[in-house]
Amino acid sequence: MSEIPPRPRQLAFDLPVDSRHGVEDFLVGPSNEAAYGLVERWPQWPDAWLRLTGPEGAGKTHLAAIWARAAHAWTIRATELTEAKVPHLVSGGALVVEDCDAGPLDEAALFHLMNAMKARGGHLLLTARTEPDRWGLRVPDLLSRLRLAPGATIEPPDDGLLRALLVKLFIDRQLVVDTAVIEALALRMERSFAAARQVVDRLDRVALERGRRVTRPLVQEVLSEWFPDEPG
Repeated sequence: MSEIPPRPRQLAFDLPVDSRHGVEDFLVGPSNEAAYGLVERWPQWPDAWLRLTGPEGAGKTHLAAIWARAAHAWTIRATELTEAKVPHLVSGGALVVEDCDAGPLDEAALFHLMNAMKARGGHLLLTARTEPDRWGLRVPDLLSRLRLAPGATIEPPDDGLLRALLVKLFIDRQLVVDTAVIEALALRMERSFAAARQVVDRLDRVALERGRRVTRPLVQEVLSEWFPDEPG
């Protein structure tokens, strides 16, 4: 009797994930409700600009997209900002400048942009992982203005928001999991938005490669690879 050949490993491709950025898809909890509320107050902002701070994967881009849709704002990465672009960027009346602390920043262009947007009566949303004091700015007037700008910080998720985020991330990947999977993850993983995305991505890939569903035993296997010294 011939042996049954082993099941071939499936290849995991980098296919786009359906990560929806609508207001109905934004999960609100104690860690982000202040930021959500401040963004939602537009156009009754306390100033022409608003700073939104939070760790990687915290939902800054999602929240910025919600505001951009409401305000009909354009979006640009901070590293793409130049003096020559300022007149065009201001003409829209609303702008998101993302990742202000992620690379070289044209400080003169940002200072000019803030002045021009305020003079026009427009609004500016700036996102970053850190506070302005850690951006390495050299223009004192710009740093002072950013320090005084109204802002909100997205904090690490509490247990309830973490569980809800895990469920959403699995749904975005069209994966159906039971509550035991969510509980197993929530008990052992790092309490952060970035960690939630990393672990769901890893589980999705491993499940596809092995031709298995995402179950609690698979979760325990993956977590044991990451945390070999911890009990299952």
